[in-house]
Amino acid sequence: MVDDLYKALADPTRRAILDELTERSGQTLFEICSRLSVRRQFDMSRQAVSQHLAVLEAAGLVETRREGRYKFHDLNTEPLRHIAERWIRADGPEGNP
Repeated sequence: MVDDLYKALADPTRRAILDELTERSGQTLFEICSRLSVRRQFDMSRQAVSQHLAVLEAAGLVETRREGRYKFHDLNTEPLRHIAERWIRADGPEGNP
C-alpha cells in the first residue's frame, strides 16, 4: 500500500486534486472537475479526473460515499500520517530534550 501512496503523490494532477479536497472535502466529480478547470486551468475530461480519483482512492487518500445518486469524495489524511511517523519519531535525536 505504501507504493500506491507514493505513486498517487508523484503525479501533479493528483496533488492538485488533493489540494482541492483539502480546501473543501466532500465534492462530487463534477465539482472537482469544475474547480480544476477554473482555479488551475486544467483542461481534463471527467473520465481522466475519475481515473486520478481511483488511484487516490486505491492509495487510501480519498474515500467515497454515496448519497442518493451522488458520489462524494472526501480527503483521508491518515496515510500521510503513517509516512510522517515512519521517519519522524519522538524517540529519535530530534526528539531528545
